[in-house]
Amino acid sequence: MATGYDVLQALDKITGGRCVKDLGDIFSGKNRFVVIKSSNIPGKSCMETPGLVCGKLESPVKKIAVTMTLTECNIELAGATCVDAIVAHHPIVEAANSGGVTLRTYLDLYGLSAFELHEAFHGLHPGIALLHGHKTFHVDIAYGGIPGNILFVGRALDGVSTLGDILKRLQDFMGLNEEQAMLLAERNSRCCNGIMETNVATGGKILVGTPDSKISTIIHIFPHTGFTADHLAAVKNKFPEADTVLASISRVKDDHPLVAKARELGLNFIVGNSHAMEILENGMPLAIALQTLLPDTEVVLFRERITSTPLDQVGTPALREYARDIADRFLVAKPN
Repeated sequence: MATGYDVLQALDKITGGRCVKDLGDIFSGKNRFVVIKSSNIPGKSCMETPGLVCGKLESPVKKIAVTMTLTECNIELAGATCVDAIVAHHPIVEAANSGGVTLRTYLDLYGLSAFELHEAFHGLHPGIALLHGHKTFHVDIAYGGIPGNILFVGRALDGVSTLGDILKRLQDFMGLNEEQAMLLAERNSRCCNGIMETNVATGGKILVGTPDSKISTIIHIFPHTGFTADHLAAVKNKFPEADTVLASISRVKDDHPLVAKARELGLNFIVGNSHAMEILENGMPLAIALQTLLPDTEVVLFRERITSTPLDQVGTPALREYARDIADRFLVAKPN
């Protein structure tokens, strides 16, 4: 039977030795994937420590769940379905990823171990670029010296010659018709046409250009990582043949400075998959790699589906009455 140590070894093999093996890796500065992320909001910084975050290396592991972001919903699902270890892509932070309580208290309750990768997983495969229709020839996972500020530059694949081809490719690969069918089924089941869901709401979109606009060399960026208009100008200067900007994982609105800069530089601009799809783009290859390296261990993928519902249509009539009563008696009109 596999153990937490075997999971760590598998993750270290997958990442080419990027995982933390002991405390020295964290505090020595030798592991460049141990990074601190901070917006300088007091008390909210986060250190990424790829590898085991919580749990014991000797603990048996019969079932692994791969997730994008650890949440209390993940922990509850893991506890209810006999999962022994959760591998999260995004960094894990005390209380923030464990329902507001300490990680050990919550994870130990269900006998769970938790691992994380994030920056240690970035740049290992060309999958996100391929899904969006191009093959990279230049990759930088810390553009401008900013950890996590990922830049891909690639050439369009055969059969992908227009912006419309990218949108069609994403529609087919990501099963967006299925996501739309799921949303329709939920609306019908709950008798509420006002429900919206992330993957349907955040489909691909052309911001500069038309579906027929020709493409050849693509600057693929991830705006939430800190990529700026000045960065775009510098990349275009370095790769003058580029004709298209592709933003994925995160997206920008029509009036964003990146879009204005793309217009100024004569570039098309298209947004692709949102962050909600990364569990398929990065999580699924990771899960399959773990299953291959640990063949006797069951591996599952945790997908979170986030919906928006008009407040006056949430839940049952009894639940809405309960919520209104609690709000009126205890939250709005405070008792004397």
